[in-house]
Amino acid sequence: MKPFKPNPIKKNWLKLTNNKKYQEYKHQKQHYKTISALNNYGSNEALTPEKIIALAGLNNGINFSHSGNSGDIIYALPVVKKIKELTNKPVNFYLELNVPMSLAFKNIHPLGNVMLNQKMADGLIPLLNAQSYIDKCDVLTDQKVHINLSSFRNSGILTDRGNIARWNFYTTGIIGDLGNPWLTAEIDKQYDDTIVIARSSRYNNPLVDYSFLSQYKNIAFVGVDSEYQEMKKIIPGIEFIPVTDFLHMARIIKSCKLFIGNQSFPYSIAEGLKARRLLEVFFAAPNVLPEGADGYDFLFQNHFESLVKSLV
Repeated sequence: MKPFKPNPIKKNWLKLTNNKKYQEYKHQKQHYKTISALNNYGSNEALTPEKIIALAGLNNGINFSHSGNSGDIIYALPVVKKIKELTNKPVNFYLELNVPMSLAFKNIHPLGNVMLNQKMADGLIPLLNAQSYIDKCDVLTDQKVHINLSSFRNSGILTDRGNIARWNFYTTGIIGDLGNPWLTAEIDKQYDDTIVIARSSRYNNPLVDYSFLSQYKNIAFVGVDSEYQEMKKIIPGIEFIPVTDFLHMARIIKSCKLFIGNQSFPYSIAEGLKARRLLEVFFAAPNVLPEGADGYDFLFQNHFESLVKSLV
């Protein structure tokens, strides 16, 4: 096969004269763009374990940065944990605020047009500081950054598929442990008989209906109030649990009888904790995967109902 070369004149001509060839051209162009971005990143920016270990030694530790989204931050932590184990050097984690977000048409996000704001950082910092492998978590101001864990966004990695938790494996060469917990939180026994739900407005699977959960006792919701109000229309008896920060949320999820979530931030906490968890898969962007004990996922309604029945 001949190497692809972009040709705007050819593209416009095919668009007018041959729709099949035009569609082929568009596919080839997208493939070319992806391969070019991946090749450029791999040649110039991708790290290796050897480089990271040397970097930690030269600087007596490593400063990481991340600009969010918050779920991406949680899924980046297995790499941070592994680097701490490999280097036994101080690890600092800095949150970069107010980086613009690009959303698909008609999608909405609780933070509007940025990936991470001060309010979300205030919620994340107690959770990250509670992890033994992080020496300090704070907002990024003028600190020197050694590894930017958001660089995958410029790497060419296709982020609507695969597994978010592996994105930083590809950019650093560090393979973290996804089968065991990478988050810790204390147990709160008041939630040990509660089914906890979190469902964001994004990544809703239109094939599933949560209303059957009304037959179960002790159903509660964590997340954004507007999302709770939508769930309350479906499950009238569901209660809302306000959280003070995301360490508090982690304690609730760790302690509950079953956590049910879609591909949103609270599920990333459940995955990091390896809580008993059930994931609603969004067929158009299946980029979250349960790994390890007590993780289950579903696409269809009958499996959803069957899994809940067996797990509670």
